[in-house]
Amino acid sequence: MKEEIFRVLVVDDEPGIRIGVSRVLQNYSIEMPEVETKTLFEVEVVETAEEAIEKIKTKPPHILLLDNKLPGMSGLEALEKIVAMKLLETYTVVITAYASIETAVKATKHGAYDFLPKPFTPTDLKNTIYKVVKQLIVERKARELANEKKRIRFEFISLLAHELKAPINAVDGYLRILKDMNIADNPQLCQDLVERCLIRNEYMRKMINDLLDLTRIESGQKVRNIEEVNLKDIAQLAIETSLVEAQKRNITMTLHVNEPVMIKADRNEMEIILNNLVSNAVKYNKDNGKVDVFLSKEGDKIKLQVKDTGIGMTTEECARLFQDFVRIRNKKTESILGSGLGLSTVKKLAQIYGGDVSVRSAPDEGSTFTVELQDYEEPVEKTPAPAS
Repeated sequence: MKEEIFRVLVVDDEPGIRIGVSRVLQNYSIEMPEVETKTLFEVEVVETAEEAIEKIKTKPPHILLLDNKLPGMSGLEALEKIVAMKLLETYTVVITAYASIETAVKATKHGAYDFLPKPFTPTDLKNTIYKVVKQLIVERKARELANEKKRIRFEFISLLAHELKAPINAVDGYLRILKDMNIADNPQLCQDLVERCLIRNEYMRKMINDLLDLTRIESGQKVRNIEEVNLKDIAQLAIETSLVEAQKRNITMTLHVNEPVMIKADRNEMEIILNNLVSNAVKYNKDNGKVDVFLSKEGDKIKLQVKDTGIGMTTEECARLFQDFVRIRNKKTESILGSGLGLSTVKKLAQIYGGDVSVRSAPDEGSTFTVELQDYEEPVEKTPAPAS
């Protein structure tokens, strides 16, 4: 558990208050296991609002204990000036000998977090400090999460822009060549350029579809149609979908399963898993290679395996494989188009179905992807226990 020191500034013209608060907080600590933090306190004291403002300008405290009735500038007048400084992590507790609803309302309107009526006990002080510390840490964590969300969003958009820029530039270049050339002079070149445009366009379409699949899954807004699904049929369909590309390179594909393999699942999600694995097995394979798809069920657990004889990967490459927008980039893959989203989507779906995905691979020896699944179970909403 990490220790963090919170600065407390006490502003009160009564020596007894200043000394008493210092003694209480000197030996007081707050442990918050949920954020693994132990809070200790460093206390400074001043007698006037004017002194407090000067100190706050150079070293803002985390907690300001501010007496309302002070010589010279009052606590509420000082609070207006302090609020105008727009300090992010300074929480003010107004101390007042005239505890009333009116005083509390005024203090809150002026920007105080809480108020502490005189006379107060050490327990009253500790309870107030505990509330302030808890609120400060909660708001700090909320800001950290918001900043992390912005960072992730920026990285996501940057990666997406980077991945789309290359095919867009390629299509733009091909179209400009077509625009400037006399098509009748070289119809074969024209045909080749159109084919290249279509390939790049298909890549962008797949990226957009992968992205939509991923966002629907992560947002939790995807409506699932849970039914008994035969994975044998879906695997056969995935093979047929990749058959044209496989035949171009003389890659044979075989489904190893005799009986139907049933699972309670959303059919579309099972198609996403198998289509990604089978299409990757073809895409990253060698000419004249093989793709073998295995399905089996033991008890309530289902295992899908897709094995290829392709270019394979190192241990380090395998470790990075299931993250968003991660593609293995080397000389063997530089001409292979991909979004870097397919396998991360497979992993997220496998986890929804109580399983996971793994890979076993070696360079030039092929790869075997294994997905384990269970029947889909609807999340159970927890209902609060009745009050006793």
